[in-house]
Amino acid sequence: MDEGEVTERGAHHVQSLERGLAVIKAFNEDAAELTLSDVARATGLTRAAARRFLLTLVDLGYVRTDGKYFSLTARVLELGYSYLSSLSLPEVAQPHLERLSAEVHESSSISVLEGPDIVYVARVAVSRIMTVSINVGTRFPAHATSMGHVLLAGLEDEDLHGYFDAAKLEKLTAHTLTRQKDLLAELEKVYRQGYAMVDQELEEGLRSIAAPIRDRRGKVVAAVNLSTHASRTTPESVEQELLPSLLAAARAIEADLASAPPTRARHG
Repeated sequence: MDEGEVTERGAHHVQSLERGLAVIKAFNEDAAELTLSDVARATGLTRAAARRFLLTLVDLGYVRTDGKYFSLTARVLELGYSYLSSLSLPEVAQPHLERLSAEVHESSSISVLEGPDIVYVARVAVSRIMTVSINVGTRFPAHATSMGHVLLAGLEDEDLHGYFDAAKLEKLTAHTLTRQKDLLAELEKVYRQGYAMVDQELEEGLRSIAAPIRDRRGKVVAAVNLSTHASRTTPESVEQELLPSLLAAARAIEADLASAPPTRARHG
């Protein structure tokens, strides 16, 4: 059967496209350079067919070769760009949240700042640790949350002044920062260290840590956090055991957002 013909899967199925994608997917982190024979073995193609596909990909600029070894070029990123550029922040972030929560076994969320509140735009809940249920669209006062501290720390001075003019710094627990002076000092600390820890300021027993998500210009557009119960963690253990994974997830989300139009990447 000619590579361009359809298969028994249906009149819609083009086998040559399937085989061409299989050739591209034969390359990975552990197989960045492959010979013709390597590609044939990895894809199940004959050497002649593998050669035709590889040389076609070379002609199109997706593969380079030195005559013996073949490797992908940066142009293959175009294949994923269209997908990423169509996504909003929640869609980009959701798989990263799922991986993060699966890795550390804690609930993770992403929020944006709207007025004096944070608004949840994506979430993966491992267990319920708050008395209230948290869903996409849930709002909490920014001054009492780790994500709020990260988002406030990323504001320009004028915007931060506007926040304090409008916000009511209500005391939600015995630990909540309610004096502007104290909150400003905490935000300065958050800005310097690159993350925020909030220990039972929103609700007794709830401890959380958050990191900023920046757009391609370096502006903080969202925050990602991990929440845990204070009875089974300490602030030190959260920083040692959860913070590295959280920061890695934030950087991975930023990398994906860098491929998305900035006008769609903020709220989704």
